[in-house]
Amino acid sequence: MSIETNTNITVIDHGEGDEPQVNLSPNRTFASVLEARLERRSVLKGSMGAAALGFLGVGLAGCNSGSSSSGSSPAPGPTNPAPTPAALLGFEAIKPALLTDSNADTITVPPGYSYHVLTPWGEPITGTYPAFTSTNTGQDQAEQIGMHHDGMHFFPIEGQDPYEGSSEDGLLVMNHEYVEPRFMHESHRNQALGSGGVLQAGGVRNTDEVLKEINAHGVSIVRIRKGVNNEWQVQPDRLNRRITGQTPMEIQGPVRGSAFVRTKYSPNGTMTRGTLNNCGHGVTPWNTYMAAEENWAGYFRNGDSTRPREHTRYGVSSGTGRYAWERAASGEDQYIRFDASATGASATEDYRNEPNCFGWMVEIDPFDPTSTPKKRTALGRFAHEGVIFAPAVEGKPVVCYSGDDSTNQFIYKFVSRNNYNKATASGTLLDSGTLYVAKFNDDGTGVWLPLVYGRNGLTEANEFTSQADVLVNTRLAASVVGATPMDRPEWGAVDPNNGDVYFTLTNNGGRTVTDAANPRTQNLHGHIIRWAEADGDHTATTFQWDIFLMAGDAGQSGDPNLAGKDLNGEPLTEASMMSSPDGLWIDYDSRIWIQTDIGESSQNRNSFEPIGNNAMFAANPETGEIRRFLTGPVGQEITGVITTPDQRTMFINVQHPGATTTAAEWESGFSRSRWPDQDQNIPPRSATVVIWKNDGGKVGS
Repeated sequence: MSIETNTNITVIDHGEGDEPQVNLSPNRTFASVLEARLERRSVLKGSMGAAALGFLGVGLAGCNSGSSSSGSSPAPGPTNPAPTPAALLGFEAIKPALLTDSNADTITVPPGYSYHVLTPWGEPITGTYPAFTSTNTGQDQAEQIGMHHDGMHFFPIEGQDPYEGSSEDGLLVMNHEYVEPRFMHESHRNQALGSGGVLQAGGVRNTDEVLKEINAHGVSIVRIRKGVNNEWQVQPDRLNRRITGQTPMEIQGPVRGSAFVRTKYSPNGTMTRGTLNNCGHGVTPWNTYMAAEENWAGYFRNGDSTRPREHTRYGVSSGTGRYAWERAASGEDQYIRFDASATGASATEDYRNEPNCFGWMVEIDPFDPTSTPKKRTALGRFAHEGVIFAPAVEGKPVVCYSGDDSTNQFIYKFVSRNNYNKATASGTLLDSGTLYVAKFNDDGTGVWLPLVYGRNGLTEANEFTSQADVLVNTRLAASVVGATPMDRPEWGAVDPNNGDVYFTLTNNGGRTVTDAANPRTQNLHGHIIRWAEADGDHTATTFQWDIFLMAGDAGQSGDPNLAGKDLNGEPLTEASMMSSPDGLWIDYDSRIWIQTDIGESSQNRNSFEPIGNNAMFAANPETGEIRRFLTGPVGQEITGVITTPDQRTMFINVQHPGATTTAAEWESGFSRSRWPDQDQNIPPRSATVVIWKNDGGKVGS
């Protein structure tokens, strides 16, 4: 964090908003495990891939194979016959969008496809008021689509089966990860990229600006309906709802009522306010929405001379909060809570525990506007990128996976204590069970290590006092049991046809090991890992893993450390080269949809220049073929992807267009992007994009 000061204002600069890298664990990193793994595999095959060998003889089932990875009964999936692998990708790959292109500040889709823009930041959801303007108030924002769209799901207005229900009428539910104050307030016009709040004279923040920023966070729930010419529109509806950084929420699971979450607002530790930095998401088998809390730690400060480990291990610092909300001029309790310094004799007299109320998965019922969101603490506390559920099986536990999106952090799995019953299933299934963390072995095997108080070093000897302590300090617990630190675990996806699990590992510039199959000294471009649980059972405690993709360029740099390879060990081409895989979803035919998030400070620069703007790709899990399906405008991230049940309409999000605009450019009235309005009087706005195939076919086919 840096602070820039002039005579009138102070600008808090927190870079691009990622959490500081605070994993000091001595555990072997995934990079070193991968080195040994690939060295062994190169002896057998002599390439990056192992398509012919599968998982060194164990094997992932091919897409649409009709069997699980072990030959057991297939997981529940689509009832219609899926296309053959050869027909899975039926579109013409498009080229990268480079800054030298005249159309770089736009959306580009393949020939035969069309799109339109829906739900941009600031669109009203409770009627026609309040319309988006540069002078919207904090209360206005509470009735408008939030900023910086991220994870998203389409809930058909009727039917709870993901393969059934309306494909023309439903609820679009989306996260809003963070905000860009310089696009929100005239007083922030001279800010640099990623700067936080501007402090006015006296070191305070304008209270209404703070309220506007808080209300631009969270989740939007809007009813949308398909009209003529495939045009979707937001419908006024009683279900339309904003959930923000101020919305009351219940704390559920083992941490509920513990000393870790008792605050002045909730002395009994059962409630908190708001959800922040919602990145990826999840959808439960009982048709509710899960919003992830990712880089939440920077919103808080703790100026105490010593800070507890549940603050330090997650990056709560002694400086100013990311947006300096704790300095709102009104001095109201709802803003002071972002200062976690101890000011009273006990935790119920101040907000020293407020950060402990964040870092969870939040369950929201989109069909009940009166329901209170619930933070499910049994799933662990960390920088949740999202959560992905394995197909639910009647009479078996519920299983879900989640990644901790920070360098050298971990991948987790939760297995419920109680079994799934479709007629009675609810979020209470997520309140008791076992949280596991992954350890990846050199030989392509892996084991799930339980994070259970009293076992594997999670005892008083390591200062753990309860299961609530283990969950509040999930990162530390994972280090103690010997989990494998990973290269920024982001989104996960489960193939609905064979149960294989995929995770994107966005990048890790600190890698130093090399080998013949992976001669990189740094993993600047990231990769995708996949695994198959033992016997095709998602509750198993062992698995087989392999690498599906090494991201990178198509050889333009001439540096083998930066070159990408597919699962067969073949170099990526102009049609498939990518960097920083992030968003991930597998559709009902097993197409793997991959979205990229090259950081704002790296886009179109140096090693990232040939790759161009962030994009979305489709991949065939059996052949390894990858094709670029979409490119986005300047300075943005492509994120969030889902289709209607019939797979003929796709929704994706464009986040933070124009983020690469410098402070001097913005102050002069210039923006590198004016997407989607292309109006000099309107700042760039995050928005949803609706995509369809002109002949009415399935998207991607």
